[in-house]
Amino acid sequence: MKHIFKIISLLVAISAVWIGLLASSVVPQSYALLLPIYLVVALGCYGLLMVGVGLMCFPTCPQEADLLQKDIAEAKDFLRSKGVDVSSY
Repeated sequence: MKHIFKIISLLVAISAVWIGLLASSVVPQSYALLLPIYLVVALGCYGLLMVGVGLMCFPTCPQEADLLQKDIAEAKDFLRSKGVDVSSY
């Protein structure tokens, strides 16, 4: 629940700044109207960056790979004992 309150408070703060920029003459109104679009584009770029960093730093786990291969061999043996042909897999 705490996380949703942080998100809502952030959205309220961003909305207040945006409405303040629309009401004042600090930034031209044509620029201020485009700020939500810029925010969505920036969040999309940030999301793509985080996915890219996550893929570049993807950890390899040789121990888990060995355990997975053992589980696969065990499953094949179990299926063979039940009469299932697993030679093509």
